[in-house]
Amino acid sequence: MTAGQVEKERAPEEGYERGLGSRQVQMIAIGGAIGVGLFLGAGANIAKAGPGIILMYALAGLIIFFVMRALGELLLYRPVSGSFAEYSREFLGPFFGYFTGWTYWLMWVVTGMAELTAAAIYIHYWFPGVPQWLSALVFLLVLFTANLISVRLFGEIEFWFSMVKVTAIVGMIVIGLGVLTLGFSQAGDTAAVSNLWALGGFFPEGVGSSLMTLQGVMFAYLAVELVGVTAGESENPAETLPRAINTLPWRIALFYVGSLTVILAVVRWTEFGEGVSPFVRAFAVIGIPAGAGIVNFVVLTAALSSCNSGMYSTGRMLRTLADNGEAPAVLRRLSSTRTPAVGITVSTVCMAVGVLLNYVVPERAFLYVTSVATAAGIWTWLMILVCHVRYRRGVAAGRLPASSFPAPGGSAFSWVAVAFLLFVTALIACDAEARVCLYVMAGWAAALGAGWAVLRVRAARAAGRRGEPEFERTG
Repeated sequence: MTAGQVEKERAPEEGYERGLGSRQVQMIAIGGAIGVGLFLGAGANIAKAGPGIILMYALAGLIIFFVMRALGELLLYRPVSGSFAEYSREFLGPFFGYFTGWTYWLMWVVTGMAELTAAAIYIHYWFPGVPQWLSALVFLLVLFTANLISVRLFGEIEFWFSMVKVTAIVGMIVIGLGVLTLGFSQAGDTAAVSNLWALGGFFPEGVGSSLMTLQGVMFAYLAVELVGVTAGESENPAETLPRAINTLPWRIALFYVGSLTVILAVVRWTEFGEGVSPFVRAFAVIGIPAGAGIVNFVVLTAALSSCNSGMYSTGRMLRTLADNGEAPAVLRRLSSTRTPAVGITVSTVCMAVGVLLNYVVPERAFLYVTSVATAAGIWTWLMILVCHVRYRRGVAAGRLPASSFPAPGGSAFSWVAVAFLLFVTALIACDAEARVCLYVMAGWAAALGAGWAVLRVRAARAAGRRGEPEFERTG
């Protein structure tokens, strides 16, 4: 029996269509590592840290790789859709499965709110007379329809969204290297590798200021774990998931570290600030015709890609919660095309409310929404790591089968990643603006705690169910 057959037998039959091929899973994994956090958010981080931001993205990227290798080992042990909640339920207990599932749902809903509103704003570049609410509504309906039709269509849309982002970054790197080596373009006189240290050093604002950007840097990596949600709908998870995860280091090295290194060599770090896209600024300095329009299209694509992924993942997570009696039973329903239509619809309605809120709330609301998404993402990553540690203990004790994709170093690197994420949380607590998300998360935790208490009273059997490995249930 092949490894793929073993994993297929161990994975539960959830009713989903395994319609995501290797090409689509690979590009979803690539797209998950490239988002608005890089195309827009990096500008403010550069202004705070200078060239030192390159090291911050590299450090955070290394930690994210540890998280993804831990997740990869769990996925090949038991590939299921809604994996984070299922593993939390199995290794930590039903409450943690419930809390993680709903928190991951919250992360994508608030991210969708921000991305959808941002996409509508980007449209103003070409069509300033189109009302913002109309653009947002059109994008919402198009992505909603695509997610309802089939998982294969979702995968195809995400594939091409990711292709646009990848092409833009690779193009920026190639053009930037041409400027640095050949000296062409309007930036030829000032572009130099020495810009990385000549203007106040590599850490011009100090190491402490660079560390404070880690909270924003981590937001840029949100969605990289989306490949775990695709596990239940991948055609051959035993082959496609390890390949997607193992390519993460070079993706981070190229798309984040590589692109920012080239940009900061071409354009002095002092020319960046909040609201200034590094890519837009670089194209402008180089003097490429229509460069601003090209980058605006890429950033629009990045926003729509994130919203598209949000609809996909929230529908699956709600169905996982409903399967375990932790959400209304109606959310378990699959459409004729085997998509969780009710869950997708509920999530879309919540995102639509966010469009209205972002329209009437001041611009600072975008920072608050993204910080809440980051806090929810950190919780998800922590749960992946803790579950991995518990799983490795089970394997060592002979209670659980070994995964075909073990993480290097066992659980040691998972502990390193846990310490790092707790450190980032402490940094968030030290930031007067960002710490608002911790208050929001405290309120969210209280609400979920109250909901859990109601569940225990109304459905003790469902609330008390603990996830079990498939081989034990069917053996």
